[in-house]
Amino acid sequence: MKKTYHLCISAGEEAMFRDEEDYHRGFNSFALALYKTDSTALAEAIMATHMHQMVQTDYPSDFMHGFRQSYGVYFNNKYHREGRLGERGHFSLEVIGYHHLMAAIVYVMRNALHHGVVSIPYAYPHGSANAIFREDMGKIQTEKLLHPRHYSRYIGRRAEFPDSYKMTESGVFLRESVLDVSQVENLFVTPRAFNYYMTRKSSEEWEREQAKDKNGMPPVNIASIENGVKDVDLNNMLIFEGGKGNYRKLTDIELCTQLDQLARTRYGRHSVYQLSRKEKQEIAEDLYRKLRLSEAQIRRCLVFFD
Repeated sequence: MKKTYHLCISAGEEAMFRDEEDYHRGFNSFALALYKTDSTALAEAIMATHMHQMVQTDYPSDFMHGFRQSYGVYFNNKYHREGRLGERGHFSLEVIGYHHLMAAIVYVMRNALHHGVVSIPYAYPHGSANAIFREDMGKIQTEKLLHPRHYSRYIGRRAEFPDSYKMTESGVFLRESVLDVSQVENLFVTPRAFNYYMTRKSSEEWEREQAKDKNGMPPVNIASIENGVKDVDLNNMLIFEGGKGNYRKLTDIELCTQLDQLARTRYGRHSVYQLSRKEKQEIAEDLYRKLRLSEAQIRRCLVFFD
């Protein structure tokens, strides 16, 4: 029987998903790695600097290797970048027990909320939250589907995938065709219960519930889920959990997209990766002066490190 893992790959201080196409290709690479390793996905969330994955597999390392190789080749080719994408290893936590599994899935699907990107998890398009109880919650798929003969444009000509995978005109596999939605829905039983857990705040009570599993494992919480992500502020994440973020600020995907466009139009480069240190310094000073963005955000989106 396959074991269930929470896996997380992080790029540290670098943005590894820079625009809409990257987020779509990241999920496609995730889906292809599932098929290649005969693994099952329960939930995922793609953020600018990292990706959380809830996967049932016999081969967690092989699965992660397949995902990293597929996405890394795409990313390096697109941005004319060289070298390994992301930190050398990845975070892996085996999840055992009903209450532990429920908590892990919820924390993964609420990741954008905890990072202050959105005020409610359903507002984030690059995760699994809207694939669960979709019709019951009034979230109807409206985008047209592609014919399979066009899939290669978005996943490569040699990619192998099952007939059950469906792709939209945006070039991304439908999450409900990739994830084991039925298993997740059976875990929560009803849409009402699912929505309750998706909006429930972190608490000691939630952690005590996990003790009912009697598996000797510590409770799943924000700290354990974010263990594989560099430089996270857990206190801020709890504040964001209450919907108290600055949602008007420029997001990483918006900033990265603008910066790569600037690199092409103003400097004649393929992306920020080809900019000189002096050019990056000029852009950084301009961003800080005009938009008052944080130094950390400017550095990771410009790939501007000492």
